[in-house]
Amino acid sequence: MTKHEFRYASHPEDAKKYGTEELRKHFLIDTLFEDGTINLTYSMYDRYIVGGAKPAGKDLHLETIPYLKSENFLDRRELGIVNVGGKGKVSVDGTIYELDKKEALYVAKGAKEVIFKGEGSPLFYLNSAPAHHSFETKKVGKENAEVIELGDEKYANKRILNKLIVNSIVETCQLQMGITELVQGNVWNTMPAHTHERRMEAYFYFDLEEGQTVCHFMGQPQHTRHIFMEGNQAVLSPEWSIHSGSGTSNYAFIWGMAGENLDYGDMDVCPPNQLK
Repeated sequence: MTKHEFRYASHPEDAKKYGTEELRKHFLIDTLFEDGTINLTYSMYDRYIVGGAKPAGKDLHLETIPYLKSENFLDRRELGIVNVGGKGKVSVDGTIYELDKKEALYVAKGAKEVIFKGEGSPLFYLNSAPAHHSFETKKVGKENAEVIELGDEKYANKRILNKLIVNSIVETCQLQMGITELVQGNVWNTMPAHTHERRMEAYFYFDLEEGQTVCHFMGQPQHTRHIFMEGNQAVLSPEWSIHSGSGTSNYAFIWGMAGENLDYGDMDVCPPNQLK
């Protein structure tokens, strides 16, 4: 079964007027994983799709959705998959890829058949962006990731960044994805905050202790808003918005982005003491 929904883009002046329910309605993706289901959210931010697939013993075929107006899901798109559950398998045009937790698969434009296999207990987190060229479908295992240590315990933001689907590892048109893991005792991610005027982003929070929460900060740097989130939920981040968060315990999150370029460092930083 495939479920899908559509999200319009919001002007920053409109977002300033949103209350709690409106913020959550427009930016939070609260249900990604349901047994035997693929859930997809099509966003007008760079026509990015955020989704989740939970086979739960049943093979799930990635089907096209009405907004794409294409015979196959990947006729004009590329796809990034990160497993955030138990070991699982994905079949792409008959080739089987095994993914452990926190391993990724890049699926190139033009693939006809993508099947999330029913065996095991995987949770497949999905990001997809429009593509103009067909590159190579490629698994990115833990041993392939670019690992960077960031932050400082003094500022409660010591973290490990794992670049997975980036151009130094696998060629893509515009999609980029990776995992950042907060070291125990640290709670802040992506600080100092920044915006990407040339790219949008989506955050997916997971490995959050039961009963804990993450407060995701968004909005223009001088007019910030917040959304409280649980584990296995995602949030859309427009190009005009910061994307940062603080949890009541440590956690991990997947960042995915698309837009004008593939320059990971293309960001406009806002010092913490200038946020409002």
